Amino acid sequence: MEPASEPASSRFEEVRVSGFGDFCGAVEQRRDKTIFVYFTGDKDAEGRSWCPDCEEAEPVVLEGRKHIPEDAVFIYCQVGDRPYPRSWW
Repeated sequence: MEPASEPASSRFEEVRVSGFGDFCGAVEQRRDKTIFVYFTGDKDAEGRSWCPDCEEAEPVVLEGRKHIPEDAVFIYCQVGDRPYPRSWW
């Protein structure tokens, strides 16, 4: 699990995780906080997700981070490659 880069004006914690185990760990560590989560398919070498819906939604979701309240947490979770997600949803 690695911290993501945050917008300069961000007052919230942003965390990037990959997979169900990392996601559960991130939530457990921050269970006293308000948590916002964005689940997305893994990205290729060019930074594109295999999931077309994720590609379309991501700019809107990331823009919406500016409305996250102070002291909240935004978890950006990559769920795996195309065949993997259905096994843990």
